[in-house]
Amino acid sequence: MKSVCLIFQVHQPFRYRKYRFFDIGKDAYYYDDYANETIIRKIADNCYLPANKVLLEQIKKLKGKFKVTFSMSGIVIDQFKMYCPDVIASFAELAATGNVEFLSETYANSMVSMVDEKMFQEQVKMHDKLIQELFGHRPKVFKNTELIYSDEIGEMTYRMGFEGMITEGAKHILGWKSPNFLYCNTLNPRLKLLMRNFRFSDDISFRFSNKGWNEFPLTADKYAGWLKSLPKEEEIINIFFNYETFGQIQPKSSGIFDFLSYLPGTLLKTKELEFSTPSEAIKKHQPVSSIHVPHPISWADEERDLSAWLGNELQKEAFDKLYKMKDRVNLCVDQRLLKDWNYLQAIDHFYYMCTKFFSDGEVHKFFNPYGNPYEAFINYMNVMSDFSFRL
Repeated sequence: MKSVCLIFQVHQPFRYRKYRFFDIGKDAYYYDDYANETIIRKIADNCYLPANKVLLEQIKKLKGKFKVTFSMSGIVIDQFKMYCPDVIASFAELAATGNVEFLSETYANSMVSMVDEKMFQEQVKMHDKLIQELFGHRPKVFKNTELIYSDEIGEMTYRMGFEGMITEGAKHILGWKSPNFLYCNTLNPRLKLLMRNFRFSDDISFRFSNKGWNEFPLTADKYAGWLKSLPKEEEIINIFFNYETFGQIQPKSSGIFDFLSYLPGTLLKTKELEFSTPSEAIKKHQPVSSIHVPHPISWADEERDLSAWLGNELQKEAFDKLYKMKDRVNLCVDQRLLKDWNYLQAIDHFYYMCTKFFSDGEVHKFFNPYGNPYEAFINYMNVMSDFSFRL
C-alpha cells in the first residue's frame, strides 16, 4: 500500500515599513504593524481557521486514518501570538488528535544552513522548543527553508539528531529515478530522504483554478485516480505546498475547500493508498539508493536552485552584509536585537529582490510588497545599516 504524506508549509514574514536613509541611527523600529496585522488576520480568516476546521472534521470522521503534517516557522507563530492567538488554539486542537506531525525547521525561515553550522543548530533548537511548548510535539523529521538541501546540509541535519529530511524531487537530481521512493544521504546513508512530488503538489497549489489547464476541473476522484495509477512498486507520494493555497492563493469560490474535504475519504476508498506522516514513512520504508546533491537545490522556480534568493548582485550583497555580522551577534545578549536579527534573516527579504522576468517572473511579483526589486533592496539595506549601528 502506498504512503501519502500530505505536508503543508505555514509561513509569513514580518514586513518592514518604508525605512528611509534619514531614519538610520534615529528610529530602531522597522515593522509595518498595520500591514502585518491586516495580512495575517486576513490569511487566518480565509485559510488557517477554515482549513483547520475541515482537517479536524476529516480526522474525526475517518477515525485516525487521515494524517497531515505541518512545517511552521517560528516567525509566523510570533505573529499568531501577537495578532491571532485563535489560530494557535486551532492548530493545538489538531495536534491533540495525535494525527498531526510538525516538522523541524529554522526558526527564522532563513538560509543560515548555508553559512554557519552552530547558528543553524541554534535556530533549529529554538524552533523545536517552541513547537514542543505550544503543541506538545517534538519534531523528528527536518525540513530546511524552501526545501534547500545538499549532501553537506543533510549530514549536518543528521548530526542534529534527525533520522529523516524532506527536499525537492528535482529532475536534474533524480534523472530517470522517481521521487516516489525513500532515498538516503550520500555522505551519511543513515539520513533518509523524502522527495517532494512537484507534479502532484503543483496540481493543487498552482493549477487548481486554472481554467486553461487541460485537466480542469480537478476533482478528488480524478486526483485519487492519478495517485492510484502510479506503478505498483512506487511506495511514497510526498505532497508538499503552501497552506495558504486554501482560501488565499486558491480562493474559496474555486471549490478548494470542498476538494480538501472530499480528498481524504476518496483516497482511502481506493484501498491502495494510506495517509502517513513523514516519521511513519521513514520507519515503514527502506531507502532504495542514495541521492548525490553536491550543490544546493530548493523547490523554487524552474531551476530548483538558490537563484530565487541569491541570483543577482543585489541579493548577494545583502546576504553577504547580513552574515558578516554573525560574529558580533554571537556576543550579543540584548533580546530585542536578537529578535530583530532573526526577522532580518527571513528568506522572503531576498525573494523580494529577485529580478527574474521569464517564466517565474509573475510568481515573484505576486508575493512582492515592493514596487520593484531595487526598492526592496534599498529598504532592506537601510534597515540592516541601522541594525548594524545598534549592534
